[in-house]
Amino acid sequence: MEYLLGIDIGTSGTKTVLFDRDANPITAKTFEYPLYQEQNGWAEQEPNDWWEATVAGVKGVLEASGVDPADIKGIGLSGQMHGLVMLDEAGEVLRRSIIWCDQRTGEEVDDMNRMIGADKIIQITANPAVTGFTAAKILWVKKHEPELYAKCAHILLPKDYIRYKLTGEYATEVSDASGMQLMDVAKRTWSDEILEGLGIDKNLLGKMYESQDVTGAVHAEASALTGLAEGTIVVGGAGDNPAAAIGTGIVSQGKAFTTIGTSAVVYAVSDQMALDPKGRVHTLCASVPGKWTVMSCTQAAGLSLQWLRNNVCTEEMAEATEKGVDPYEIMTAEAAQVPIGSEKLLYLPYLMGERSPHPDPDCRGVFFGLSAMHQRPHLIRSVMEGISFSQWECVEVFREMGVPIEDMMICGGGGRSPFWRQMLADMYGCPVSTVQSDQGGALGAAILAGVGAGIYSDLESACNELVRKKDVSQPDMAANGEYAKFFTLYKELYHTLFSSFKDLKNIQ
Repeated sequence: MEYLLGIDIGTSGTKTVLFDRDANPITAKTFEYPLYQEQNGWAEQEPNDWWEATVAGVKGVLEASGVDPADIKGIGLSGQMHGLVMLDEAGEVLRRSIIWCDQRTGEEVDDMNRMIGADKIIQITANPAVTGFTAAKILWVKKHEPELYAKCAHILLPKDYIRYKLTGEYATEVSDASGMQLMDVAKRTWSDEILEGLGIDKNLLGKMYESQDVTGAVHAEASALTGLAEGTIVVGGAGDNPAAAIGTGIVSQGKAFTTIGTSAVVYAVSDQMALDPKGRVHTLCASVPGKWTVMSCTQAAGLSLQWLRNNVCTEEMAEATEKGVDPYEIMTAEAAQVPIGSEKLLYLPYLMGERSPHPDPDCRGVFFGLSAMHQRPHLIRSVMEGISFSQWECVEVFREMGVPIEDMMICGGGGRSPFWRQMLADMYGCPVSTVQSDQGGALGAAILAGVGAGIYSDLESACNELVRKKDVSQPDMAANGEYAKFFTLYKELYHTLFSSFKDLKNIQ
């Protein structure tokens, strides 16, 4: 029997899933780790925490499954995008990783625009300079920690650090690397013009591959730690969202997916490279050779609901413990009893600044319209609607760019909620479906490994065969009209509060 391994290095934990060649999950293990926020707007993690979670996950799935490691024909990696991992000449980590949602680099973004030019950055990297991408993080370390930067010999992304620990190779692939803001995205290669303009040595960066290419093999030390067979191939893999796209079958134009986890993303595939000159959404290389993607990112999507759960919904958490269910089930049931619009309570999900459709590190979360009649169920629904409005606003941008969205898949924690799926279908005005195997990025990574190992001939035929729909929520256009009344005001609020967000930032 042939097996494939998908390893997904997420923000809250690393998930390791063993699949058979028909993409059926055999067993899965997830190990969590902390997020460090020493200052407002900062977000860091320890790369060694990812590695320890990977080792534990691989050992766990091998032990639970009883599978012979020699029968695992390939390993695929997916992971949180944009994180900065810096290693010295010996391959040792120099500092905590500054991860995707960190917002400290506003000045560095201004520096990038001055050093290269805002229009030139968009032309080459397909995106405006933004705080969340890796380039600005590199410049921040260069400016604020010059002695440490001088010791840097290698710059990797989170999943690529795990590749290094497994294989000893310093490598990356196009889908994840195009989120570093150091690539010529149209040409799918590093940009000498950007690197020279920013003063970043190209030799610091990993070798570039397509997502399905073999990048190395498990070496003896990693084999001893994990139980994997020495010589098992490791393919390029993908960033978390490009991998989730493969895992949900989004590999051709017209299809898109929404994922609601800590952040929320809408992701669509395009046969041509489409740009938004306003920088409201991102254009990246797809994991499918010769295709590109348009992607949005709401920084604090599930994070907003988690914040509400931890700080407001203590009664719901206690009830969930008593009943042995997920607290979000209790919260969602309460939200479903509240009418559309949460009785005139709107929520802006900007707890960590924002990327899409407002690239703004200074905006913050807002409840608008709060009155004495509102109770916890109103707050819960309002947060869910605010997160969903953000996705709807991004879909509008996609359609404005000429990227068609006719069919929407959904994954992540939010996808498990029928109530939330229906809310999104009503807003988007198109069907929203789940997949039978809700393994997201881990499945996408495993399919890439299968292509690299020669088990599947190509990505598109593999996804057509392996990825199957499960639940389908059809849009209710009457509900769409009701949501639209509040959506219009929702979109106005960011612009109304723009200067106030800046004033708040500047208060000493």
